[in-house]
Amino acid sequence: MTASPPLEITRDGPVLRLTLNRPSKRNALNDALAEQLEATLHGIDDSVHAIVIDAKGPHFCAGLDLSEQKDRGPLEVYKVSRRWHAIKERLQFGPPVIASLHGAVIGGGFELAATAHCRIADRSTFFQLPEARRGLFIGGGGSVRIGRLIGLSRLTELMLTGRCIDAEQAERIGLVHHLVPDGTADTAALETAQTIARNAPLVNYLIVQALPRIADMSAADGLFAESLAAALSHASPQARDRIQDFLGRSNSASNGEEPLSAPPPRTGGPREPI
Repeated sequence: MTASPPLEITRDGPVLRLTLNRPSKRNALNDALAEQLEATLHGIDDSVHAIVIDAKGPHFCAGLDLSEQKDRGPLEVYKVSRRWHAIKERLQFGPPVIASLHGAVIGGGFELAATAHCRIADRSTFFQLPEARRGLFIGGGGSVRIGRLIGLSRLTELMLTGRCIDAEQAERIGLVHHLVPDGTADTAALETAQTIARNAPLVNYLIVQALPRIADMSAADGLFAESLAAALSHASPQARDRIQDFLGRSNSASNGEEPLSAPPPRTGGPREPI
């Protein structure tokens, strides 16, 4: 019998869905999964406007597969760490990524979730960085990405204590953008991805490329970069068409036609904007 691939890849129109598929191992990250992720991310073209990362089984991801790590020397561990850094760099600076979270989001799984631009979690989700208990330091980008999400002090405490954070606390401290009922995170993530995919591609590109770089700049340099991004977006044909469409609808409303109204709230992620 042929073993199932560690990553299941499907498409829903402009949305690419990457499903971690090692449920018997709590979706632990191994070399085969890294290889499949690398190949998939290298092959993405302009038809992909958003990515959803989700997982099979009761847990999102319990971290790096330590059965592959236990006999590796320092240089090998360094190379594995840098490999995952490169994978997550491609995720961070590619099409917008939405993570659908449930169950355990631990260690390397926590670091993978932190790479996403939008994190949607159901109430079964919990986060943990237990590496220090095993004599290890995190190596999947968490010292940078998680620290920027929740601050150095809170990250230090989580690494020192290895304690769990439940979904409600994760939302309060900014790890999770949207908290949804159990079993609905995948649906909410796919809905959110479709909403994001309808944005002008250039604007999505500028958001994911410019914002993290602006955050590393001085205020003056950041504002200069913001103005350049605004000018680029405004000059695109899509922006002109969409502005014209918006102005046309606004004029129709002012002439007594049916006014714009917000759609009803959805059961999952954020409400669709007007």
